[in-house]
Amino acid sequence: MATLTVRYIGGPTAVLELGGVRLLTDPTFDAPGVHPAGSRSLTKTAGPAVPAADLGPLDAVLLSHDHHPDNLDDAGRALVTAPDAPPVLSTASASERLGGGVRALPNWQHTALARPGGGELRITGVPALHGPKGSEHLVGEVTGFVLSGDGLPTVYVSGDNASLDIVREVADRLGPVDVAVLFAGAARTALVPDAPLTLTSAAAAEAAGILDARHVVPLHFEHWAHFTEDGASLAEAFARVGLTDRLHLLAPGASVEL
Repeated sequence: MATLTVRYIGGPTAVLELGGVRLLTDPTFDAPGVHPAGSRSLTKTAGPAVPAADLGPLDAVLLSHDHHPDNLDDAGRALVTAPDAPPVLSTASASERLGGGVRALPNWQHTALARPGGGELRITGVPALHGPKGSEHLVGEVTGFVLSGDGLPTVYVSGDNASLDIVREVADRLGPVDVAVLFAGAARTALVPDAPLTLTSAAAAEAAGILDARHVVPLHFEHWAHFTEDGASLAEAFARVGLTDRLHLLAPGASVEL
């Protein structure tokens, strides 16, 4: 079986290389600073480990959503809306707002990218809930992705999903998965003050079990001030349930081949 290579850029941003296809998740390339988010603001605490200009060629962008700056900041927006931008797969609302080459990928529908040397990489849109049930009107539309293909590992990219019920649905319909790329950090803001907007560390560990994932690469648990749990809490949570050997906590700029 082929391998997946994950290069961690920072925050929710990583380059995934699978079957010769290179994908970028939620582009965030701004320097540290304060970003308006409606009536609130979000503070970025670290810049990218790799500038956008040094990423190399990309075949597509997997954009979980466009309306929060910690998932698409100013430099990321410039990247996905540039005339020479690679195809961008996201939500219907992101496609409406961003236009250009941004394409909606509805839940449980798929598209395919040609692999060098033949074959295809299938990308399936899957649900995501960016907070507790009932918060959809506040948090907006978000999506996740499942990557698959002949001779390839199956990879789940959660996007900003906080719901284990959705993880179970993904596992039931498309699992088990070989690699889970989980957006964690237990993000909290005044928008939904009483519940996390992304997976807690304990929920990420539970998600790994639900998905029967052999490997887990967390993203989006650092580099923004509204995260309430970090890499150390992820390590503790996975150790608590005996899954330390599945967890890959990457330093910014580092890569892992799975």
